[in-house]
Amino acid sequence: MNYGISGLSLIPVRREPSERSEMVTQILYGEHFEIMEQMVGWCHVKLAFDGYEGWVDQKMITPLSARLYNRIEKAPFAVTTDIFSLIPINEDQNLMLVAGSTLPLWRPYLKQFSLDKENYLATGNVMYSQPKDTRGFVISQALKYFNAPYLWGGRSPFGIDCSGFTQIIYKMAGIKIPRDASQQVHVGTALSFVDETQPGDLAFFDDEEGNIVHVGILWKRNKIIHASGKVRIDNVDQFGIFNVDTKRYTHKMRVMKKIIP
Repeated sequence: MNYGISGLSLIPVRREPSERSEMVTQILYGEHFEIMEQMVGWCHVKLAFDGYEGWVDQKMITPLSARLYNRIEKAPFAVTTDIFSLIPINEDQNLMLVAGSTLPLWRPYLKQFSLDKENYLATGNVMYSQPKDTRGFVISQALKYFNAPYLWGGRSPFGIDCSGFTQIIYKMAGIKIPRDASQQVHVGTALSFVDETQPGDLAFFDDEEGNIVHVGILWKRNKIIHASGKVRIDNVDQFGIFNVDTKRYTHKMRVMKKIIP
């Protein structure tokens, strides 16, 4: 088994091959990956979407042939945009997908996709081309996550971290960015002032050592949507994020980046 795909709503990816190990990210339904190494009960995988690596319980993997892996790589990119979608499997069962799930081998005119030799009908909203108003779409999707709990390594409305939040929102808009904030900061064009930003731009924040530790989505004037304790809206300026509940600065501004064309 050299390749695999997620046939589950979420697959936790761990730093070490143990259920007790830290979760570093999640694989959403339909995201495919290369299997780099195997040991008893565990596989070290590399995600095709963002190149992220980690360990996955082998029982959670749906195997893929090299031919099908390459076919999926070349096929149109389709992503669910509803916070939750129910996909009928048979008369008695449904599969619940979270926003940002991938629909492999998407056929838009039939609203069908394929996984493991089975065809399924997508019942919700699907994005398979970049929206005309990308910035408006990014903000509308981001606001759907309002009050979603923070979860280290999370990429879903059930729990999400700051960079998982920005990555999934951009994924639904047809834009690929890396997984971690420290990687995302190297994408796009730097902006000098908050007044130069537009809704949907990203803002990055660092610690006392200069390490990028946080990222959020800039909204309307001096507002930011970000995952900190939960997905929330706070004030932002050239100094950083000002928490509207505690009335203090919580994150120090490093740089703002324009990624959306």
